[in-house]
Amino acid sequence: MDNPNTNSQFDAALAECRKVFTAKLQDYGASWRIMRPAAVTDQIFIKAKRIRSLETKGVSKVGEGILPEFIAIVNYGIIGIIQLRYGYSDTKDMTPEHATELYDNIAAEAKNLMIAKNHDYDEAWRSMRVLSYTDLILMKIERTKEIEDNNGLTKVSEGIDANYFDMINYAVFGIIQLCDEI
Repeated sequence: MDNPNTNSQFDAALAECRKVFTAKLQDYGASWRIMRPAAVTDQIFIKAKRIRSLETKGVSKVGEGILPEFIAIVNYGIIGIIQLRYGYSDTKDMTPEHATELYDNIAAEAKNLMIAKNHDYDEAWRSMRVLSYTDLILMKIERTKEIEDNNGLTKVSEGIDANYFDMINYAVFGIIQLCDEI
């Protein structure tokens, strides 16, 4: 049975991620355009490993918690899809307005995917622990690295973009769960 709050919670989490994304666009422009997709995957890996470390140790020495890392995973996942679709560049070749438009389109795709999967899985994510989202993201990263190392070729599996979308949605679920705990 679908929870009537899922869409609004998902939208609120994505709005928070978008706020961070647009603020960083103001600070740095689309400097991430120079990143090749494999580098984006590694950046997501760093964020997910930090979440796992914080979950395990229970203490942060740099003062930032798990929530900002899940937000970063959402944003880097969207950046990864942009890089897959448009290629990387040697310069900041995208205006903040265009980057935000692409961000919004991909976020909408992620939400549509969540709605479809949520229907089929009956909101199972709500009964999961946040640490499971972390582990699933780390697994998706490992899968993505394998596909990248095989030049994007798969025999039966979904591609890199599908893994990025799953990472985005798992991170949004983590954001929702963490905000429910507050």
